[in-house]
Amino acid sequence: MDRYAATTINRRLAAISGLYSFTGLRDPNAINPVPRGREARWLVAGERSGMLAHTRRRRQPRSALRLREARTLPVALSAPDAAALVASLRTWRDRAIAGLMLWCGLRSCEVLGLNVTDVDIGGRWITVTGKGAKQRRVPLDPDVGAVIDVYLLAERPESDSDRLFLVAKGATRGQGLTPAGLRTIFRYHREISGVTGGHPHALRHTFGTVLAEAGVDLAVMQALLGHAHVDTTARYVHLAPVHVKGEFDAARARLRNQAR
Repeated sequence: MDRYAATTINRRLAAISGLYSFTGLRDPNAINPVPRGREARWLVAGERSGMLAHTRRRRQPRSALRLREARTLPVALSAPDAAALVASLRTWRDRAIAGLMLWCGLRSCEVLGLNVTDVDIGGRWITVTGKGAKQRRVPLDPDVGAVIDVYLLAERPESDSDRLFLVAKGATRGQGLTPAGLRTIFRYHREISGVTGGHPHALRHTFGTVLAEAGVDLAVMQALLGHAHVDTTARYVHLAPVHVKGEFDAARARLRNQAR
């Protein structure tokens, strides 16, 4: 199994675990050899109030079958690569989509899920529905807002759909742009621009990296990116070594001045 990635192996183990969980519905005494989710982390849910307030939270060992997955850092685009990718886009729709990810930090699924009424161009706000149907308000970059405005006035086809970004031509003209359609767009522009890392999520990672390099507060970054846990946001700090070195040198200088 060495030729398979740890993530692939764990997904297959999760499928096996699901079969055992189904068996457990018929036979309560059946043991699941591949625990997952909460049962793999905690013996009990451990609520701090209610009927289980008296219980103690105790770790339960993870199944020995599970493999540790390497945590990879987000990959951002360099400024020249980001500029080259955006410059290759020819429609106002595609420029607006790229702008929302690159300068507002939206996920591709969040961009595709936007309705026309979610964008307040005058007030410069976007209402974003993220993971778990959680909503957040994100400031709208004025340049991106101008591109969206032109798209709405000059390019968006007439449609009964409330979706902001629609298919422009073909049999599905006027319907909401799909994830497959978005992948096709970026695949084409990666080829013509030569930016091999120009995937939709790389634009969002670039946004997070720029914020980290600018020294934006971690809590603000978390709110903008829509992360449930600040640990996820903190990963962007590791992508800004020049900024980290600058802060380190500045701290050393302050400490030396205090010691005098």
